[in-house]
Amino acid sequence: MKKRLVQLLIAVAALLFVANQAVAHCEIPCGIYDDQARIDQLLEHATTIEKSMNQINDLQKDAQHANQTVRWVMNKEDHANQLQEIVSQYFMTQRIKFDAKDYDKKLGQLHQMLIYTMKCKQTTDLENVEKLRTAIKAFQALYFAGK
Repeated sequence: MKKRLVQLLIAVAALLFVANQAVAHCEIPCGIYDDQARIDQLLEHATTIEKSMNQINDLQKDAQHANQTVRWVMNKEDHANQLQEIVSQYFMTQRIKFDAKDYDKKLGQLHQMLIYTMKCKQTTDLENVEKLRTAIKAFQALYFAGK
């Protein structure tokens, strides 16, 4: 019964969190881009997601920590949403040009990052965070190749 209550609280928190929005870089051609800073943000979000997963896994052992568990779930969701926002609104819509070298490979890596972020939202499996970090680093190497 206690486990069901925790699961219900987590589900409710996740639904309530959907209303929040992440802040993205503008979509006007301002010319102010710091691609390395965005990569660093992606890696930082992955680390925060990992910490949240560890905390959730530890707190779920005791139903008395249901409130704190919900807060960590919301934190994990927030950072996953921000990561997805950077990938889609910064890189996919503004920085990856259709006729760019290795366009398909870059797009594929960005898509992998979105998939692993989704899996991080769905579970507390730390393997998904490692796959996410690997995808971020692979994209970084591909994106900065030749620059």
